[in-house]
Amino acid sequence: MPSRIAPSDRKILLSGAALFLLMATFLGILSPPQETFKSPLPSTYSSQAGGAEAAYRLLHTLHFPVRRWESPPTELTQEPGDILLILAEPTQPPSVKERKALSDFVVRGGHVLFTGSRIQDYFADAELSPIPPDPKFVTFSPRLPSRIMKGAKAVSIQPRGTWEKLKPVQLALYGADQAAGVVSWSQGLGEIVWWAGSTPLTNSGITREDNLTFFLNSVGNWTEEGKYHIYWDEYFHGQRSSLWSYVGKTSMAWSGLQIALLVVTVLFAFSRRSGPTFVPLENSRLWPLEFVDTLGGLYERAKAASAATSVSYFRLRTLLTRQLSLPSTTKDAELAVAAEQRLGWENSGLGLLLARASAARNEEKYPPADALEIVQELERFTKMLDARGQIRGEKK
Repeated sequence: MPSRIAPSDRKILLSGAALFLLMATFLGILSPPQETFKSPLPSTYSSQAGGAEAAYRLLHTLHFPVRRWESPPTELTQEPGDILLILAEPTQPPSVKERKALSDFVVRGGHVLFTGSRIQDYFADAELSPIPPDPKFVTFSPRLPSRIMKGAKAVSIQPRGTWEKLKPVQLALYGADQAAGVVSWSQGLGEIVWWAGSTPLTNSGITREDNLTFFLNSVGNWTEEGKYHIYWDEYFHGQRSSLWSYVGKTSMAWSGLQIALLVVTVLFAFSRRSGPTFVPLENSRLWPLEFVDTLGGLYERAKAASAATSVSYFRLRTLLTRQLSLPSTTKDAELAVAAEQRLGWENSGLGLLLARASAARNEEKYPPADALEIVQELERFTKMLDARGQIRGEKK
C-alpha cells in the first residue's frame, strides 16, 4: 500500500518547488545576454573588431614588456619614468583621488598614451570640443618631427573627439585640415600623448595604412637606459583586480545564494525531524466548579431546594454533636442551647436556624430564595466550627 504524504510534508514540498521556480525565473531574467552586437570598447580581452586583443598579443609576441593593469592608479608604485600607461578610451570616470594620482604619476616622469574623447575627465589641461566629430575615418599626416612618425606617413583614425584649442606647451604631431589627430605635451618630468581615436590599436584598424608602425612607435622605447614597462589599463574598463569584482562578473554570487537557500532548507528539515518532541498542552474542558455548577443545575431543574437544605442541616448537626460529645439523637433546641453555652455562641440564633432548616427539609417544594438563605447561614456556622477546630489543633 503506497505511503501517504503528511499535509505538513506536502506543504514543504510545494514551497520548495515554488522557490525553485522563482529562482529559475530570476536567473533567466537577470542573466546577462549573449553578446550579439559589436562592442566599440578597445579592451585587450575583446577579439571583436573594436577590441584590442590583437595589439596586446602582438606586443607579447615581440617581447615588449607589457601587462594588463587592473588596479587603481594610486597603486603605480614603481618609478614613474619606467612606465607607459595606456588608457584606451576608458569608460569609467576617475575619482578625485585617482585623478590626482594620475597627475602626480606624470609629473614624476610617467608617460601616458590616452585615446578617445574623455581625456578632460583625467587631465584638466586638455580642451576638447563638446561637439562630437564626424565618425568617418580620417587620414592624419605628420605636422612636426617626432619619434613616432618614423615610417608612419599616414595614420587612419576614426575620431572620437576633436581638440578645440592648443596651449603653448601642446603640440599637434598629426593633423588633417584644421583638426589635430595626435597631440603631445609635457607635464613635469612626464609626457601625455593623445589620439583622437583608438583605431591604430584596434583589431580591425591596426592594419589600415601605417597604423601598425605608428602604434609600435608610440609604445616603443623612449628612454636611453632601455628599461621600461607598458601597463595597458583595464581598470577604467571595469576590470577590477579585487576578488569581489571578479565574483560579481560570474554566476558565483547566484550559486552562493542557491547553496545558502539549500542549506537553510536542509537545516529546517533536519531540525523538524530530529528536534525535541513537545506534546501540546490540551486545555481541560472541565473547570474546578463544574461539578458544583452541574449539581446545582440538577437541584434547580428538580425543584429540590429542600434536599440541598437537608445536606447542610445534617452536616452542621454532625459536626456539633462531635464537637460537644453529644448523641446524634439530641434535639435541635437542646443542641443549640449546648452550643451557646459551651462554644460561646450566645444570641447567635442557632436554635431558630436549626428549626427553620428542619422544617424546610420536610417540605417537597420550598422557595429557592429562602432555601438559599438557610444554606448560607448553615455554612457560616460550619466554617466557625472548622476554624475553632484548627485553633485547637494548633494549640496542641
